[in-house]
Parts: sequence; structure tokens; C-alpha cells
Amino acid sequence: MAAAFTSTPTSRRQFLTLLGISAAAVSCGTATTGGGPGSGSQIKTLKYQGAVGAVTLPELAADLGYFGDVRLEWVGNTTSGPQDIQSAATGQTHFGSAFNGAVIKLAAGNAPIKAVISSYGSDRQSYAGYYVLEDSPIRSARDLIGKKVGMNTLGAHYQALLDLYLSRNGLSKADAEQVEPLVVPPVNTEQALRQKQIEVGVLTGILRDKAVAGGGIRPLFTDVELLGPFSAGTYIMTERFIKQNPDTVRTFTTGVAKAIEWSRTTPRDKVVARMTQIVEKRGRNEDTAALRYWRSYGIAEPGGRIPDKAFQLWLDWLGERGEIEKGRLKPSDLYTNEFNGFGRG
Repeated sequence: MAAAFTSTPTSRRQFLTLLGISAAAVSCGTATTGGGPGSGSQIKTLKYQGAVGAVTLPELAADLGYFGDVRLEWVGNTTSGPQDIQSAATGQTHFGSAFNGAVIKLAAGNAPIKAVISSYGSDRQSYAGYYVLEDSPIRSARDLIGKKVGMNTLGAHYQALLDLYLSRNGLSKADAEQVEPLVVPPVNTEQALRQKQIEVGVLTGILRDKAVAGGGIRPLFTDVELLGPFSAGTYIMTERFIKQNPDTVRTFTTGVAKAIEWSRTTPRDKVVARMTQIVEKRGRNEDTAALRYWRSYGIAEPGGRIPDKAFQLWLDWLGERGEIEKGRLKPSDLYTNEFNGFGRG
């Protein structure tokens, strides 16, 4: 879910093309919308993409009964965060989740979207670690000069965190450019690190836990050590859908907020048991083994409410990289907490 668009020329051209498609699709009305406030015909069935062997927050909220008369319709599984929000922008689905940097890129391409609630993040239980071998000489940011760092994709969440780590530890831009981020599939990262094909590997979730249990590696730093607990991604909808279906959006957003808090306050074994039941009864022939390693959704703020800092950090980073125009967008352009009723009684 943390993936964003790569920074190659080809992928940028493809991304801009998709942005044009999304803006055209929404402006021409191809996206599925409702009848508007007070029309009595607001959409009550929300199309969405899921994730294999996992339970998303909306799926959990629906199972807990937090959506009232709003229903979910699964249309398939997403291949990445950017693909998920692209599908929502073009009206193939009604909502999608991605890293906030990817949300910014989509909005910067004039796609009329808004983030309505946080979808994932990093905390002491769920985080990304930048791991080296136990006997590696790498002990500091400066030791990374000339070294290879394996991550799931470039120009995204994990490269942003790497850049922040280097800059906050005194490396100049010229020095930082000598650190080489490489794309390594997450399932191959541990092996690539142990075989010394890379010097640093980004590990998360079950893959991190298994690698650490195997011994012989140690974290150079983690994202939660660098930034503290933070929400990294959001659920987005199109502005048109929000305008025409405000009651549905409010039910969805508040239901997800309740699910976030339920997952925080319920004993972990009960959360895992509930998730396992959800996966088993939806009948998609999925393996539930990975659910045993679930720790948290990592969302920092109560009820998933979105703070300015959830976008400002990435606005600054993308602006420095020249991927968006500095100052063109501000956090309040990108999200709204209007429909999140959590904590309002």
C-alpha cells in the first residue's frame, strides 16, 4: 500500500497520461455518482478493490456493522496504491487508498479528488525498517555513500524516508545522490541483503518479522524512529462523488474511523480472529497465514482524522525533487475532515 509511481521517464509519461484520463473521465461524468444532496438517490453500494489475504479498514468496518445501509461491492484486488486511487479517480471504484505522496501527484495532475480519512501509517507495532547485516560497517547516514538500498519502488514512500534520513543527518545533496536506491521485490529483499547484492534492505510486516527472527541483521533506522508515529496514506474519493453523496461519504468515513478505534482498543488476538473470519467467509481462496503477523494499521491520529503534516512533509519533498510545483498546493487543498464524525458525539 505504500508504493507510489517510479521516477523513470517512461513511468512519468504513463502517469501523466493516466492523470489526463482521470481528469477527463471525472469531468465528463463517467464516474459513477449519486443524485445529490436531498435527492433520495445517493449511492449506497460502494465499489472497491481489496488486497489478497488482508482485511482493509472498510472491510472491517462493514463486518462490524458500522456502515448502516451502505454496502461494499468488491470488484477485484488492487496492484498498488497509485492504481487504487487511479481507479477511484476514473470512477471504476468509489474510493481508493495510497501513500499521501501518490495522492499529491494525482491531485497535482488536476484530478479532482479529496482525501477523507487516513488509511495506514507507522507506529511502534507496524513500521518500515532499513536493515543491514549484523557485521556491516554501516552505522550512520554517511556510511551509506556509494551503497545500494533495496526498496519496493522508487520515487515513493521508502525513498522519501531515505532522503529525509540522509538530509537530517547532515548529508549534502551531492553526497545523498551517491546513495543508490534500487527496486527489489519485497519477497526478495531479505535474500538480496544476505547475499550482499544490496547493503541495506527495507523490510516491513511479516517479511520483517521473519527476517529478524532468522538473525544476522539489525536496523540502521526505522521510519517511526525518524518521524515518530505518523499516518502515511489516505482513502480518497472524487470531489463530485463527495458533493453528490454527502450522507454516504459521512457514513463511510465515520465507519472507517470507528473501525480504526476498534482495532486499537480490542485485544490483538480478537482482531486477528475477526479478520481471519472475514477472509474465510468471503470465499476468495486466500491464505490467512499472514494475518497472524498483523500488529496494527499504524494510524497515528484518533479516528484517522487527517492533520496538515500528513501532506506537508511530502509536499515539501516532492517540491524539492521538482516533481510538483512548489507552493501550488497546500494541505487543505488535498483533504477534508468534514465527514469524519468520530469524536463528535
